Amino acid sequence: MTGADQGPVARGVTDARLAGLFRWNLGLTVLHLAQAALILLLADAFAIAVTSAFPEGPPGSPAPAPETLFEVRIGWAVAIFLGLAALDHLLTASVARGVYERDLRRGINRFRWAEYSFSATLMIILIGFYSGVTSINAVIAVAGANVAMILFGWLQERMNPPGRTSTTMLPFWFGALVGIAPWVSVAVNVVGAQTVPGFVYGIVIVQFVLFFSFGLNQWLQYREVGRWADYAFGEKGYLVLSLVAKSLLAWQIFAGSLTASG
Repeated sequence: MTGADQGPVARGVTDARLAGLFRWNLGLTVLHLAQAALILLLADAFAIAVTSAFPEGPPGSPAPAPETLFEVRIGWAVAIFLGLAALDHLLTASVARGVYERDLRRGINRFRWAEYSFSATLMIILIGFYSGVTSINAVIAVAGANVAMILFGWLQERMNPPGRTSTTMLPFWFGALVGIAPWVSVAVNVVGAQTVPGFVYGIVIVQFVLFFSFGLNQWLQYREVGRWADYAFGEKGYLVLSLVAKSLLAWQIFAGSLTASG
């Protein structure tokens, strides 16, 4: 399938499918905004401190006790990542709809990757907070690894345009490699802790499965498995996963904050 001025068009990206995705983006805008507003309404002052122990003396000197650099209000952080998702869907259903749909015909969605770079990174940082990963150095490393994973996902789409004669999965596997690092950090703390609240186990397990469902969705797209051979079907998969993963994390994290502060 080809367009008059843009070359090959991604399989399954028809006018009817684009109209359906438009409705989905409008719906997700409302759902994410409503949840963000409700969480702000219900949120208390619970916050988690981000710490650092800046070195003193020559290399190898005992590290000083960690000190608080700043605190993150959990309710506000959850509302922000829901708001970022809502903004992405609002843009792609309004002023940026033309660019979004042209991109989908070319087998890419730059808005998705830009939004994930912020929202998904905030998600994994919050999961890390609840697992005790609160050192500023660890937070920076977790954020960097997660952004790299997202950008490799973008590169996977960029390197495999419609009409290609072969598919490379190299960016996908590079992204999977760096993307697992934050979860190793979380697992080390959860396994090594003497006591871990049950809701933390729930957050880590559920979100691990959902996080890597996004990767599975892309793998199925580029392996052209079943209905995922249609790029538009994979795009809808991202929308569904975005709603489920962000909604579940929002309420798991928020409920955990109420438990911790109560």
